[in-house]
Amino acid sequence: MEVENKEILDNEPNSVKLKYVKLGYHYLVSNAIYLFLVPLTIASTHLSVELIHLFNYLKFNLLSVTLCTALAVFLATLHLMRRAKQVYLLNFVCYKPEPGLMCSLEAFMEASKRNRSFSEESLAFQRKILEKSGYGPKTYVSKSLLDVPMNQTFEEARKEAEMVMFGAIDKLLAKTRVNVKDIGILIVNSSLFNPTPSLSAMIVNRYKLRGNILSYNLGGMG
Repeated sequence: MEVENKEILDNEPNSVKLKYVKLGYHYLVSNAIYLFLVPLTIASTHLSVELIHLFNYLKFNLLSVTLCTALAVFLATLHLMRRAKQVYLLNFVCYKPEPGLMCSLEAFMEASKRNRSFSEESLAFQRKILEKSGYGPKTYVSKSLLDVPMNQTFEEARKEAEMVMFGAIDKLLAKTRVNVKDIGILIVNSSLFNPTPSLSAMIVNRYKLRGNILSYNLGGMG
């Protein structure tokens, strides 16, 4: 019995401390809003006084304010005008010919043999190049290469270029609904066929692009 009483007396100071801790926590939580409002009120009062001083200063220095504002607007406008403009891809189109122009590797090699313009060595080199370039069973070729003999004329090359370019551009304009008069730059790249007038001139004339368009016709770029 004496041991139990002794333990109770030993634990009593801890119970008293815990009681005061709970009371302090309760007081802190109950008055937290006031503890936050006091510094906020002081800061707001100070800010209001500073704003009043600033307003009085600006009221009597209208010329300085006008000049500073005009200078800020001028510098901001100059910065926006000199900043590099971003370029976005609106859309793209890959031209797909009609099914009649589809030609497998074997069919193309057979057409080359029937043409009788290539030696066995040339045909072997031709096959090697086509296989390494990714020529597949659903590859399309121009109509002139399927003819026997192959009709490799300037007029046929122009027809092929028009078919590909105009076919792609027609679909692209239909997709984007861009007004052709809003197009400011035209770049055309063709690795082999570079006629005169140029391919870019053909596009400008067909779609009636504006007269001051920046037109670039690239050739031999692969």
